[in-house]
Amino acid sequence: MPVSDFEMVQAWDHVLTLSQLERGQQVTILTSAATHPQTLRTALIAAQMKGAVVNRLDLPPVNADKAHSRDALAYLGTTPLTGNRSAIAALKASDLVLDLMTLLFSPEQHDILASGTKILLAVEPPEILVRALPSLRDRDRVKAAAARIAAAGMMHVTSEAGTDLHCPMGQFPAISEYGFVDEPGRWDHWPSGFALTFPDEGGARGTIVLDRGDILLPQKTYITEPIHITVENGFATRITGGMDADLLNDYMAGFDDPEAFAISHIGWGLQSKSRWSTLALYDREATIGMDARAFEGNFLFSLGPNNEAGGSRTTTCHIDVPMRRCTVSLDGTEVVRRGVVVEEGEG
Repeated sequence: MPVSDFEMVQAWDHVLTLSQLERGQQVTILTSAATHPQTLRTALIAAQMKGAVVNRLDLPPVNADKAHSRDALAYLGTTPLTGNRSAIAALKASDLVLDLMTLLFSPEQHDILASGTKILLAVEPPEILVRALPSLRDRDRVKAAAARIAAAGMMHVTSEAGTDLHCPMGQFPAISEYGFVDEPGRWDHWPSGFALTFPDEGGARGTIVLDRGDILLPQKTYITEPIHITVENGFATRITGGMDADLLNDYMAGFDDPEAFAISHIGWGLQSKSRWSTLALYDREATIGMDARAFEGNFLFSLGPNNEAGGSRTTTCHIDVPMRRCTVSLDGTEVVRRGVVVEEGEG
């Protein structure tokens, strides 16, 4: 069902309020060729209604000669900000940047955040944004989960399909994504709702078995037959199976980068308003798949870079894999049991 401008303005007002936007603050809305016109139109109205000084910065797309698809996460190389000193200066001078373009995994984004600017990414279709509005409860649940990650030294993931993965932790921080930016220098993504970290460099080991119904992103496909991934010394050293495994191997080989096969972030979804099944309702170019990443109880792991957490890997290939029906344990305590979140204190 389409969303009215009125509903979108209300949604933006809700998120901007949670993000503590104040009258007189500087807001820059970052856009590009793929920006959704209704999201932009209503963001401009809502930010002005809050009394902010609002600017729009529109930048041309890049990476057309390298990207494997139109998905903004299909190639993580240069961004429209690379070498663009005037644009970076404008964003650093802003209190809040509404990223309707996608700056993920870029050194420019880190530089802007270090100045104290807040960045909120919002690129999903309006109806997803409205349905998955963040809340203070989302923040509390995600931050509690992140605290459990930060206090643990080992994440162990198992499944009846055969997954048995050990990930030592502690080298990188725990990260909370709950859909709004309420602190200076904070980045977040509306919609979201998950806690994550990155395993110690070179430490992840074991076996991952992707089962039917697990999801590959940015392919935005449900797996139809098992994929077996052998993990050694922090890298996926072997990916085998049927056609789905062949497609994944061929896609990743196109980047010609061994670091593409490194285990990247690990964590679990906590967003009850997101649905595993939503991806089946959309054309592949209409969404980047945040329902898949955030639905409650998934084990979300990725392959590729770790520079978002301060690591040195900056490979342009990034694969996100939300898995169902996994059990996730931290130092022997279950936090997800066969795809169901176990809150702290529950048996």
